[in-house]
Amino acid sequence: MDFSLRVNRKQIATNSSPYRDQQFQHISSLRERFLRQGLPIISVDSKKRELIGNFKNPGTKWDRSSVPVNDHDFRSDASGVGISYGIYDPPNNRGTVCVGTSHDTPAFAAHSIATWWKREGSRRHGRASKLLVLADSGGSNGCNSWAWKTEIQAQLCNPFRITATIAHYPTGGFQMESHRASSVLRDLQTLGRRASGQL
Repeated sequence: MDFSLRVNRKQIATNSSPYRDQQFQHISSLRERFLRQGLPIISVDSKKRELIGNFKNPGTKWDRSSVPVNDHDFRSDASGVGISYGIYDPPNNRGTVCVGTSHDTPAFAAHSIATWWKREGSRRHGRASKLLVLADSGGSNGCNSWAWKTEIQAQLCNPFRITATIAHYPTGGFQMESHRASSVLRDLQTLGRRASGQL
């Protein structure tokens, strides 16, 4: 009968634009141009809110025994909420995570990128005058968020005298880079929990 437990798979594309392939080609040519010129490229994304505390998280780790955690994930048992914003530098295979404690806003997203540039980007990329920012099409750094673009100008471009080129992947097209950045993000979250004594 071939019955077994199965999970739904996201395979049906919705709102597919006739220009979708052209968008990918445009982003690809931008990436190639920036790489050829030795200019920095980052891929950015925010992740869902996470409860901070002794809660179960997906994944495994090598250890002598499992770590006991709360049997339920109640907000009232949390010591706070963390919103992580990941910044991935594909040419250098490096990731950075900024964690906020209130809301995933365009100002927080822009501040995270500006902080990355101040602490890492400018050191790694010297006196680069241009930066390519790759993002998905929704959330705090969405393609329709004028607030995010205004914040990028105010917090990154003006103070550091850098020109930011922002390219948005079509809906659902950010998966490959997002998965790569997510693995870096998970590793950094684990290190953060270990440092705070939660592991």
